[in-house]
Parts: sequence; structure tokens; C-alpha cells
Amino acid sequence: MMLATRRLSHVFFDNLRRNFLSVSRSPLCGSGVPKFLNKYSRMAYYIVERGSQYTNDYRVYIHDKNGPVSPLHDIPLLVDADKKIFNMVVEVPRWSNAKMEITMKETLNPIRQDIKKGKPRFVANCFPHHGYIWNYGALPQTWENPEHLDDGTGCRGDNDPIDVIEIGYRVAKRGEILHVKILGTIALIDEGETDWKLIAIDVNDPLANQMNEVNDIEKHFPGLLKASIEWFKIYKIPDGKPENKFAFNGDAKPSAFAHKIVDEVHGFWKQLVSQEIDANGIAIVNTTLDGNAFNISTDEANEIIQKTPEFGPPQEVDPIVDKWHYTHLK
Repeated sequence: MMLATRRLSHVFFDNLRRNFLSVSRSPLCGSGVPKFLNKYSRMAYYIVERGSQYTNDYRVYIHDKNGPVSPLHDIPLLVDADKKIFNMVVEVPRWSNAKMEITMKETLNPIRQDIKKGKPRFVANCFPHHGYIWNYGALPQTWENPEHLDDGTGCRGDNDPIDVIEIGYRVAKRGEILHVKILGTIALIDEGETDWKLIAIDVNDPLANQMNEVNDIEKHFPGLLKASIEWFKIYKIPDGKPENKFAFNGDAKPSAFAHKIVDEVHGFWKQLVSQEIDANGIAIVNTTLDGNAFNISTDEANEIIQKTPEFGPPQEVDPIVDKWHYTHLK
């Protein structure tokens, strides 16, 4: 009975999430689809799921009012340049551990579950946590160039959009577009690559007006910054890998520093989509970048999505993904 309950817990929460996120599964859906709106936004986005969750063919496509968009290329980086408000694409909601990410080499860059040894990957739950301890995602129109050797970290980029941990009170939804302000950044060295982790808060969070710098995190979220460093340090240990390392002795850098990093990786993205840098297989197809060589029509984008497996019920999840792992730091 206990095992059955644990298996059903994933299905229950996924069905609840889908009720909020997806009224229609068709890539041609229109009215009636939930939209994420806030005081900074005039643009609404919604998701279309394809395939079956927890399988290799599961995909989450992002749409705006006109049709499919790439979360990597079509969603603007900035919401408000003067106030430094950014769009954030949520890949993994807080407290979940299915390792979802924007795909770099598939057309339209849908969100999908990372595959490890042929199976969908779940991040280990390191006691006392379950899954990710914040909403986890990325800034659109950014790219950590794997050919760029960072002066501060001494390592090259990880070939992905820059990551964001959003620390607000609300559990976001997969594929949701949040409007965030950046408080600082951590420089994770993940298997020898620079892997920036921006620390941000949803601008609609009740504490957002009081949060502007790294120092504000400890004041309003005591213990969270320390727990975040530890989380990144140990989360791969249960998979047999060593502790992750950090540049700058693990100290979080301030917002001004973080904004410079964002400017840099946005510049790398511009070079990528303009073909100034070899894409090395990264899909640059988009639906909104007028004049870009890889721009396609909405109809073409819909056809691409319609060729993928139709949305179906989620795959049953092995209860082992809920296991707590007790780790010892060296």
C-alpha cells in the first residue's frame, strides 16, 4: 500500500499541475488556455505538452498568443531594462526532482527530461531536502559559451543558457515564465565547467521590494544561501560523483557582478544566433527574430510539433526516485 501511494503521488501532483497549465494539448490551441500574467507583463505564455511524462518522448513546448516560440531564442531576456527585470523560464518547480531542461539541439528548444543511461533522470534527494529547493530555470537569450575561458573561474562555459534559482514563496509551474530581479550569483564549477547560478526573486513576491542584494537573502531568508551552496555541492554525490567546487571560495557575488555576467552571456547568445560563432549542433530555429536566417513561420512550427508523439498519461515512476540520500561532506 505504501509503495502504491508513493507512485501515485507523482501522478496526483502532475495532474494538478496540468489542470492549471494546459486546457488544450493541441499546438493550435487558442482561447481558454491559462496565461501567466503579472503587473509587468503584456505578453502571455502557455505550454503544450507532448508525449508521456517520465519517458524519453516527453516535451513541453512554449507558446505565445501567436503560436510556438523557442524559450531559448524567442522569449525576450528583458521585461524592463530600466528596472532590470528579466524573464525566467521555469524548468523544475521547487520540491520536484525530475531533471527537466531546455533542449539545445532540438528544433524550438522544448523542455524535456534529461536522459541518463537511456532513462529519464531524477536528481537525488539529499537529506533533508526533496528535489530542488527553489524554482529552477534559465534566462532566455543567454548562452554560456564553451569556448570562452572565464577570468574569474578559470573554466569554460557549460554550453547552456544561464541558470537561475528563484527563491520566492510560490511554487512555480514547469514552463511558466516568471519576471524576476537578480540578487547575485554563485559560480559553480560543475565537472570542470563554469556553471553560473543566478539568485533571483519573482517581482510579484511579497518580499520582492525588500530584496535587492545578496545580503538581503540572509536577512529575509535566513539559512537559504548556505543551504543552496551545500545543495549544489552534494547533489551529485549519490550518483558516485565527487563534491562540486565553487569559484570565489563559494561566496555569492553581488547583483552588479551578476548583471555583468548576464550581459556577457547575452552577448554570446547574439553571436550564436547571428552565426558569428559555430553553433556545433545547437538549434537556432525561431519564430520571432525577423531577418534571422533560421526564422520559420508559425505554421511551420506547428507542423513540427504535430509530428511529435501525442500527449498521454504519465509513465509510472519507480519509488526509488523519492529515496533520501544521507551524504557526508569531506
